[in-house]
Amino acid sequence: MRILVTGGAGFIGSHYVRTLLAGGYRDAAGARVTVLDKLTYSGDLRNLPMGAPGLEFVHGDICDADLVRDLMPGHDAVVHFAAESHVDRSIDAATEFFRTNVLGTQILLDAALHSKVGRVVHVSTDEVYGSISAGSWTEEWPLAPNSPYAASKAGSDLVARSYARTHGLDVSVSRCSNNYGPYQHTEKLIPLFTTRLLRGEQVPLYGDGRNVREWTHVDDHCRAVHLILTKGRAGEVYNVGGGEEHPNTAVVERLLDLCGADPTAVLRVADRPGHDLRYSLDGTKLREELGYEPLIPFADGLPATVAWYRDTPDRWQQPAAPAGAPQ
Repeated sequence: MRILVTGGAGFIGSHYVRTLLAGGYRDAAGARVTVLDKLTYSGDLRNLPMGAPGLEFVHGDICDADLVRDLMPGHDAVVHFAAESHVDRSIDAATEFFRTNVLGTQILLDAALHSKVGRVVHVSTDEVYGSISAGSWTEEWPLAPNSPYAASKAGSDLVARSYARTHGLDVSVSRCSNNYGPYQHTEKLIPLFTTRLLRGEQVPLYGDGRNVREWTHVDDHCRAVHLILTKGRAGEVYNVGGGEEHPNTAVVERLLDLCGADPTAVLRVADRPGHDLRYSLDGTKLREELGYEPLIPFADGLPATVAWYRDTPDRWQQPAAPAGAPQ
């Protein structure tokens, strides 16, 4: 089996690639992987087992139609992680988000269609649903994105739907809750706060900190993506929820404890424009159809993640990320 993984040098994509090549998915033993990555600020070749048997790396942009069209033939499947994903950056400069997330997805799916690729998974986000005050989103919930990032991902989801319905492309969409784990770029909440606290710096908490997020460990997310790749139905959307919701204040309190810091390290900052209050996914469909269950509880995954950043200072000891507190 030969799989094209876009954005495979990023946080989630590289975890999927490392697990795949290490034999972590038994039904994909011996798979060969082509990683296509533009290597923007959030892509890092150190995330990949470069030189490993079965791995080919291609430095390129999914918006380069000629490159993608030339690269696609010979692959049996595509897992599409590549995206601009930082909400704060999308508020300040949205154009690249729509270019990469919408146009890039269309170019990729068009190449997959013309090369007769057998299977595609488009990796999306719970943020396309907007904000929910009570209950949880099912896959049939209307899309109501509130940030340019979320709008660009909603657009890419609709591109995927159109290629399934119009062209019969065998593509499924996954929508996951907030991810965390090792190797994540320090612009995201958990690594941003962790690395700042380990430096002895203050951390910026948006507004009153009551925003609630559902957290999924990256390993659980990638297992779900692989299940969708191998067992998911064409044209379907699958929610990937971690099942553990926590207000940002609780996450920050736990990080203070794990990093040996006190509450004076928390700096309250003005809230983000259009900041969603709560995300919550109903994962019944993925659980009942494909047998998925998250395996890493937040109580275990968060300390292990903090330990990874503490043990790998060479990966993040650089100028601090912008002051915004994502998610």
